[in-house]
Amino acid sequence: MAATRTATTHWEGSLFEGGGQVTLESSGIGTYDVSWPARTEAPNGKTSPEELIAAAHSSCFSMAFSNGLAKAGTPPTTLDTTAAVTFVPGTGITEIKLSVVGDVPGMSAEDFQAAAEDAKVNCPVSQALKAVPISLEARLA
Repeated sequence: MAATRTATTHWEGSLFEGGGQVTLESSGIGTYDVSWPARTEAPNGKTSPEELIAAAHSSCFSMAFSNGLAKAGTPPTTLDTTAAVTFVPGTGITEIKLSVVGDVPGMSAEDFQAAAEDAKVNCPVSQALKAVPISLEARLA
């Protein structure tokens, strides 16, 4: 079954002096302040499109990885994933670094790495972002 999720942003003012709020409409879990300085300087309690992409990517990758491990008969006890999205003003998003540490009983480091690579390639968010180089560091806890 297809699902559509929605977020909205209200912005006031110019790019550099203005600011806005992004609301996660579908879940209703919150409204978050966004600003240009949050993208390029100190966040100061505000978020950025890149942080929201990092949240989407780390959660999607974790879901895909968990599913792949379970289907292979080695469900994880835990997966801790970080996505670091680099933004360069005037250029755009230049790279995404995924890092995952997992506790998967009975799995070798080599098999863990291979399964992580598969999840990186097949995660829907990775697929949507494949115009950007995505690196992966995976290790067992």
